[in-house]
Amino acid sequence: MGNPINNIGFHVPGLIETSGVSAGQGALPKEAQSAQFTEMLSNLLSEVNAIQGDSAQIQQAFMEGEPVELHQVMIKAREAGIATDLLLEIRNKLLNAYNEIMRMPM
Repeated sequence: MGNPINNIGFHVPGLIETSGVSAGQGALPKEAQSAQFTEMLSNLLSEVNAIQGDSAQIQQAFMEGEPVELHQVMIKAREAGIATDLLLEIRNKLLNAYNEIMRMPM
């Protein structure tokens, strides 16, 4: 099975690159890892928001009669949907991991 980060990049091109993730990161101190993780999630949220904004903008332009092709509107809408689904799956995995940690005996 391949790297899940690369599989995500296939579905939403450019999303991973703009979120600040790199495959070759070495071992860092816990504080740096925490800051990096927080920054990565923040960048991912910003990028998903931007994708959704682009989709809304092109849909609005299409409804106003501007010269926008229907296939462009559909592609942007699908990109926004996939990015949102990805974000929800990441949230679900994080919540599951948190719940699993909380159930661990001390």
